[in-house]
Amino acid sequence: MQTEQKKRYLPFGYKLMLSYCILIIIPVLLVGYVANSVFVNSTRQQTRTNIQGTLQQMADNISYKMEDTERLTDMLYYDEALAGHLRHYEEGWVSYSATTNYLLPKFNSTIEATNRSIWMSVFLHNESLPEIYNTYDGNDPLTEKSRLLDIFHIRRITDRDWYRSFPSEVHGVTMEWRQIEDDETFRRISLLRRLVDVDDSASMREIGFIRISVRLSDLFESLDYRKIGEGTAITITAADGSILMSSGTTEEELDDARKNDASGPIVIEQRLPSQDWNIVALVPTGITERDTSKVRWLTLLICFVSFLVFSVLAMFLSRYFARRVGKIVSVLDSFQEGDFHKRIFFKGNDEFTHISGALNDMGQNIGDLIKEVYLTNIQKKEAELESLQAQINPHFLYNTLSSISRLAKFGETDKLQRMVRDLAKFYRLSLNEGRTVIPILSELDQAKAYVDIQKTKYGDRMNVFWDIDPAVVRYNTIKLVLQPFIENVLEHAWVGDRIHIRIAGTLEGDRIALKIIDDGVGIRPDRIRQIFDPSEGLNLGYGIRNVDQRIKLHYGNEYGVTMCSRSGIGTTVQIMIPALR
Repeated sequence: MQTEQKKRYLPFGYKLMLSYCILIIIPVLLVGYVANSVFVNSTRQQTRTNIQGTLQQMADNISYKMEDTERLTDMLYYDEALAGHLRHYEEGWVSYSATTNYLLPKFNSTIEATNRSIWMSVFLHNESLPEIYNTYDGNDPLTEKSRLLDIFHIRRITDRDWYRSFPSEVHGVTMEWRQIEDDETFRRISLLRRLVDVDDSASMREIGFIRISVRLSDLFESLDYRKIGEGTAITITAADGSILMSSGTTEEELDDARKNDASGPIVIEQRLPSQDWNIVALVPTGITERDTSKVRWLTLLICFVSFLVFSVLAMFLSRYFARRVGKIVSVLDSFQEGDFHKRIFFKGNDEFTHISGALNDMGQNIGDLIKEVYLTNIQKKEAELESLQAQINPHFLYNTLSSISRLAKFGETDKLQRMVRDLAKFYRLSLNEGRTVIPILSELDQAKAYVDIQKTKYGDRMNVFWDIDPAVVRYNTIKLVLQPFIENVLEHAWVGDRIHIRIAGTLEGDRIALKIIDDGVGIRPDRIRQIFDPSEGLNLGYGIRNVDQRIKLHYGNEYGVTMCSRSGIGTTVQIMIPALR
């Protein structure tokens, strides 16, 4: 006994403490991880939003400068007087006067309308007007003067690819920003637009062509990486992916950043609404990660302190419940040893109080329960004895022996032999080696043996139909539940000289329904009530009542026998038992 008490095991209190620690640390770590992830993602998203707003402001500034340059071309495009001078071919003094008195002042006033450095080149179809241009000797014109004007004849550009590929004219809309000639070399970009005869709006005949070149640094002046942060690179790319301007970022670096966004800098893009250009910002992860390390350490500290506090609380709770469980275990040990007099009491109104009350009641009532089970077994045995008494029905045996004697007297040896064989089979199945519960298949065989005996007696006057679901025969039943009802039909249900009996068996969920249906004379309702109520008729329907009582005693009151009948139509008996194997 002492050896058993010294067996090593983990006490319930330690198990409870361990489970508490696991249940504490998992939520604490999960909450810390989620909180850290949410904050980091929120910070990154806020940074993206701020940077996106900065890029949007840059895009708006660039669009404003581009629209300002486009408005300069509108001053020439919609000038009807200018169009009139450009389409009239005059020689000599007239053309010189037009150029001096109108064209040059008009073009100069146009370029003077902006305070930015621009170079405007006008290409004219009217070759009666003189060319006026400067020579630059391979240098950038915009490095020498802030505002420049050149006038050329159109034949100078008719063989250029950029002129040939210029889009068809849509009145007031067609214009294009692109790098042509030496723009890329000198870091410029040009606005291209044709001049048309506005008086002939149907044909949109070209009378000239305008090129306004501006420095990329002037147009993209607002592209300042310092507005976002140190280490940031800002790039503006054209529709073909080429870089128009950048702050220390090459095309290869930009492509690598896009392909490897997770490990490289954060890539944020903003589209220019008026052009198919993109402003791309490459933001170092350090800008968004500056505060995340502080948050991680703070989260770890909070998680650690929370774990310590909850662990101390868990220790006190586990000790409290362990003491209560120990008392319950001691009572159960006493019950196991047969001592049902030990009691425990807990204060309060919780589950432990209910358990203690239940254990105390169990200790007090356990003897009564044992007695009740013992008496129930005795009642089952008595019911089985009554069943055996009902099985060996002297009246049935007398009638059968009388029939055998009559067959022997008339020399009907075949019927005699068959009836004796069926009688022997019936009693062999009825005894069934003393077992109370038998397979439904055996119960059906016994009923068929009884029917065969009666068929020998009644011949074609009785017809029995078997309608049994194959699934039913896999289950068990208490024995001798069908034969008493078949016998009852043959003794009391005859109307005329023929009778039909149908025996059915179906599986209904977790129940089995066995039915005996006949087309006999029927039973009055008061007779059915007397059959199931012994106080109204003690000697009426003893076999039927015996089957019902045995079923209820063995399976419970929710099972048993029910009968319904209509006078002159027949009777249906339903036997309901559980589907057990």
